[in-house]
Amino acid sequence: MALCEAVASGSPLVWPRVLLFGDSITQFSFQQGGWGASLADMLVRKCDVLNRGFSGYNTRWAKIILPRLVRKGSGLDSPVAVTIFFGANDSALKDENPKQHVPLEEFVANLRSMVRYLRSVDVPEGRLILITPPPLCEAAWAQECLQQGCKLNRLNSVVGEYARACLQVAQDCGADALDLWTLMQKDGQQLASCSGKPSDRSWHTVKQMSSKWSMAWESTAARERGWRLSACHVRKNFPGV
Repeated sequence: MALCEAVASGSPLVWPRVLLFGDSITQFSFQQGGWGASLADMLVRKCDVLNRGFSGYNTRWAKIILPRLVRKGSGLDSPVAVTIFFGANDSALKDENPKQHVPLEEFVANLRSMVRYLRSVDVPEGRLILITPPPLCEAAWAQECLQQGCKLNRLNSVVGEYARACLQVAQDCGADALDLWTLMQKDGQQLASCSGKPSDRSWHTVKQMSSKWSMAWESTAARERGWRLSACHVRKNFPGV
């Protein structure tokens, strides 16, 4: 239904929704200059970008909470696209961080489970993007651990194993994937700031991909419902204005 028809009939104006589901890297992505904020800006008036990032979460906990975020038969509230961005916490070393660590085999099973669930609530594979955990600058992270009085609890080589597993799940399930672990290590990019998190420069890669996603999702949104509104016909489209 075209937007003007929706207004004339008194129907609510609901924009298509894009769901960003992940850990702290997603939760904090709406900070100034963040990749989530950039994506929301690209899609303004086209899609609502929902941040469902949960700091500290791994796939074991994410799998449990997902059904409470997206449900079947929610109509206009159903997302037109979903990103699944976990692995940074799952890949923590078991001996040093047993609370967040998730064995590789379980990590794979959890990702598959979440993809299957999203399919069951009518989110097609083509609208799912699995994002690998980003690379870790061990030197910076070691300093962070030292300040917290603990041993180094993550290794970039281990993160790479989880990244490759994520890519395999995406391939097997027919979903799209973004290999951050590889992309952020190309051309000697600075991997992390003093906090061990990816730096602003390294997030440039994600922002470039966000631009690609926004064009694809905008096309999907346009096909599913008319969201365009001509400024030349505001009074016609909104009687009484």
